[in-house]
Amino acid sequence: QAQLVESGGGLVQPGGSLRLSCAASGIIFRVVRTGWYRQAPGKERELVARISSGGFTDYADSVKGRFTISRDNAKNVVYLQMNSLKVEDTAVYYCKTDGGPRVTWGQGTQVTVSS
Repeated sequence: QAQLVESGGGLVQPGGSLRLSCAASGIIFRVVRTGWYRQAPGKERELVARISSGGFTDYADSVKGRFTISRDNAKNVVYLQMNSLKVEDTAVYYCKTDGGPRVTWGQGTQVTVSS
């Protein structure tokens, strides 16, 4: 069965860093589009970053210059390196893969930025 499992979330102080990982199984990972999304309480889910199978990336304006998305097709993993974290980055972060006929979401991992 297709499954995505996020890890790496936690509590961090403003200005700190976290690295999120998303491990895929049951998916032909190398051919799918992948991305990270987040949802804060009372807000809509929003795109944070995405990366194509060929490695092309796109970022939300709010995270440009601070976050980096990458993927390792050999390991079936997509990463989100988050630096210079701000309080407003606090949210549940979700990984998604989109292969056209199948869209798969992870369960989410909580990121809390607080002093």
